[in-house]
Amino acid sequence: MGTLIYNGWVITQNEERKEYNPGYVYINRDLIEEIGDNSERLAALKAQAAELIDAAGCVVIPGLINPHTHMFQTYMRGLGDNKPLWQWLKEDIWPSALLMEEEDFYLAGLLGSLENLLSGVTHVVDQHYVHYVPGSTDAVLRAMRESGIRGTLCRGFVDQEYRPEFMETSAHIMAAMDELGSRWHGSEKERLKISLGPLNPWGCSPQLLDEVGRYSADNNMDIQIHVAETTKVVESSVSRYGLDNLTFLHQHGILSPHTQLVHGVWLNEREEELVVRTGSHLVHCPVSNMYLASGAAPVRRWLDKGINVALATDGPGSNNSEDMMETLKFAACLQRVSTLDPASLLPQDVLDMATRGGAQAVNAGNTGVLAPGYKADVVLVRMDRPHLGPVHNAVSMLTFNANGNDVDTVLVDGQVVVQGGHSTLVDEQELIQRCQAKAARIRATVTNSLSHD
Repeated sequence: MGTLIYNGWVITQNEERKEYNPGYVYINRDLIEEIGDNSERLAALKAQAAELIDAAGCVVIPGLINPHTHMFQTYMRGLGDNKPLWQWLKEDIWPSALLMEEEDFYLAGLLGSLENLLSGVTHVVDQHYVHYVPGSTDAVLRAMRESGIRGTLCRGFVDQEYRPEFMETSAHIMAAMDELGSRWHGSEKERLKISLGPLNPWGCSPQLLDEVGRYSADNNMDIQIHVAETTKVVESSVSRYGLDNLTFLHQHGILSPHTQLVHGVWLNEREEELVVRTGSHLVHCPVSNMYLASGAAPVRRWLDKGINVALATDGPGSNNSEDMMETLKFAACLQRVSTLDPASLLPQDVLDMATRGGAQAVNAGNTGVLAPGYKADVVLVRMDRPHLGPVHNAVSMLTFNANGNDVDTVLVDGQVVVQGGHSTLVDEQELIQRCQAKAARIRATVTNSLSHD
C-alpha cells in the first residue's frame, strides 16, 4: 500500500536521462519501487495505492540538493547589498550572529529548512559555525527534524585568525564532534547527519586540519571547507604558508572523496588537478559569488576535467535567498557571460549539478535520481503557468523559467512535507512573524552599536 504519483512529466535523471511523459512514480514506504509510463500497469498500481497524487500539469523530478548554506543568516538578508566579503562579515554577519539566542538559531534553522523545501530542496547541508550559545547546534538540528527535510549539520569551526567569540581549541572541537555525532549522526532513519566544517584554510591551524583529516577517515564522515572564494583568501594562504589553498590542505589530509570544496572561484589549474586526483567535490555558489563580487568560477573547465560539481545557494546573507530553482538559471547565465559561450553550460548540465552532482558530493548515492531502490525524495513543479508554458523541453523550463514559487509538492522519504506550495508540518505565517520580530530587534542593536563606534 504505497503512494502513486501519476500523470506528470517524469524526469528521472538516471544514467540515460530517461523521461516519461506522462509517467508515474510508485513509492513503497521511503523508497521508489517502480517508475514508468505503462498504462496497463498504472491501472493496477492505482488500485493498490493508499495515496494518489495527480501530477497533471507538473514536472516530476528528484529532490534538489543544496550542499552549502548558513541558515542562521536568514535573519540577515539584505544587509550586504553593497559590501565585499570581509566588510560584510565584520559589519553585518558577525555582530548580528553574536546577538542571537538559542531560540533564534532554532527559528532561523526552521525558516531556512522551510525555504529550502519550498524551493524543491529535499537535502540541505547547513554549515553552522556559531557555537558561543551552547545549544545552538542542537537547535538547528531540531528545526531540521521538525521541518521534514533531509539535513546534514556541518559543524563549522576555526582555531585561529578569527573573531575570538568564534574560535575554539582543537580538543574542544573534536570532543564536540564526538558528542554531536553520537546523538544525531544517522538519526531519524538516516535523515539527519553530521559532518566536519573547518571554515577555511587560514582560520584553521595545520594541527587542527591534521586532526580533521584523521577524524574524517576514521569515522567515514564528510568534510566541507570554503576555498579560494576571493583573491584575498588565496593571498592569505600564500602569505601565511607559502602555499595555495589546496596544496596546503592536501598536505594535511583534507582532500578526499569525502570533501566538499566550496566556491573555488580562484583555484589555479594545478589545484584543479588535485581535485581530480583526490576525488574531492567542488560546490558552486553562483549567486553568492555575484552578490559579493567574488568572481565567476570556471565551471565548464571543471566539468571538462571530470570534476564532480554540485550547485548550492550559499547562505541567505549573501544571496539573499535559498531558492535553488532560481539558482539553476543563475548558474547557466553566469557561466555563459563569463565565457562568452552560450553553450558553456547547458540546462542538463545545471540540473545534473543540482541533483546527481549534489548527491555525489554529499555521499548520498541513493538520492538525486528517480529510479527503483532510490530514496523517495520527489518534487513536483508546476509547468502550467503563464511564465512557464508552453513547454517544449522540461529541463530547459526548469532551468530558465521556473523559480521556487512554482514548486507544488515535495516528498522526503516518501512523506509529503509540502503540498500545494505550503508546508504540511510548519505554520509558515507564525514562523515568519516570530523571525521578523526577533531579527528586527537584533538589527536595531547592531545599528545602534555601529553608530556609536
